[in-house]
Amino acid sequence: MGLFTKDIKTMNDLFVHQLQDIYYAEKQLVKALPKMANKATDQQLKQGFLKHLDETKTHVQRLEQVFQMHNAEVKAVNCPAIDGIIEEADEVAGEVADKRVLDAALINAAQAAEHYEITRYGSLIAWARQLGRSDCAAVLQKTLDEERKTDQKLTSLAEGQVNMHAAG
Repeated sequence: MGLFTKDIKTMNDLFVHQLQDIYYAEKQLVKALPKMANKATDQQLKQGFLKHLDETKTHVQRLEQVFQMHNAEVKAVNCPAIDGIIEEADEVAGEVADKRVLDAALINAAQAAEHYEITRYGSLIAWARQLGRSDCAAVLQKTLDEERKTDQKLTSLAEGQVNMHAAG
């Protein structure tokens, strides 16, 4: 089902489709975060990726809960956006020889994913409320709050030490 196909006729259809999209994205990030942690040389960054991996597994479970609450099939649909973000991160990481610069590139890639997720969760929360599903919105809000905190931590880490070390 494409985003603007005849399969999406109602706000509810759009809500479920975006749940499926972000569900796919979160599951892809569960696979990508350990690889990013392995590539990171800054210990705080490495630990941050591993902590966010645990959070991301919880995000997957919360999405499954929202699907069930909304009586929708737990299903993922391909998300070209997250695939592109992860692919770009892999390409850039493969091209960076200086490990300190690699850490800065990894933060950039992680923030691209976070910003995508923040956008999706914000829309899902608004749509859930519009559909009268404040219960679903409350579950999604927990994840949005965690995604924002992760983004802030990445910014602090980048500005506090990683970018300075990368600039050498």
